[in-house]
Amino acid sequence: MQRDVHDELRARLHESAEAYEPDRARILARVERGMAGHPDDRAARHDRRDHRATRPLVWGWARIVGATAAVAGMLAAGGYAVASAVKDDTPSPQTVAVSSPPAESPDATSRPPASPKATPSSGGGAGTREPVRPSGSPTPSTGSTPSAPAVTLLPDNADDDDGPLWSDGSVDPHSNDFWAQSNVTLKAKQPVTALTVQLKIAQTGGVSSAGAWRSLPEDDFTLTVTERDDLLVYTWVLKEGRTVPAGEWVFAGQYDHDRGGRDAAADRYVIAGESDGRARSLGGGFTAHDADAAADS
Repeated sequence: MQRDVHDELRARLHESAEAYEPDRARILARVERGMAGHPDDRAARHDRRDHRATRPLVWGWARIVGATAAVAGMLAAGGYAVASAVKDDTPSPQTVAVSSPPAESPDATSRPPASPKATPSSGGGAGTREPVRPSGSPTPSTGSTPSAPAVTLLPDNADDDDGPLWSDGSVDPHSNDFWAQSNVTLKAKQPVTALTVQLKIAQTGGVSSAGAWRSLPEDDFTLTVTERDDLLVYTWVLKEGRTVPAGEWVFAGQYDHDRGGRDAAADRYVIAGESDGRARSLGGGFTAHDADAAADS
């Protein structure tokens, strides 16, 4: 019963609100009367002219503003009544903003570690280190090309000298449980006009290239690093038109490997070149140089 009364009242208010039309002419006339004043008051205003002349002009504007505010208030009240009458009882739907889930960070372990790998710390873990090279050796070359086409493997040779050339292979004494460097030393009594030096490191577990360098000018050689037949192969080729002067020169390959002492018994090097007008070929294996013996020498 009470709801019926409310519905009927709402319907009547709705009809009244729709039928209501403000009398704008009447409102404007009222505003003009407020600005001009009533005719019966003109004589009194004439008598009070001197007194009114001393009033600030702001009071005239105050009346205008007051009348305008009254009109606006009447219109606002009418609009509020209409809005109240036709307001829907059903609450408006609300939306809730939900933040998107955080983006998953890339797995740091999915990237290969930077070379060279870490060396063991005092607690048995791993700490970062820089590659260790013999004193006075050049900076490792960054020109290795693991994806380069496979090079021809030179046949192994057990002779470590051939005429004016002499060679030696050794594991650098600064090698450790995670990283090693193999040195190929070439001694030339006369200039060499063609030269290929190939270092073959057997894959004993976790062997991967960590850099290479040579004591001769880098621009004189082309370096290729490949993996084949369970070998990590470094190949230096003297560019056409270049010459290796007489002297003692070192070609070094650096590589990471599984933790622990690595056995270099299966590693080999081969040198093929031309000196004194004849083709030369020599090679051999590697021996571990004792640090104390190297220091004494």
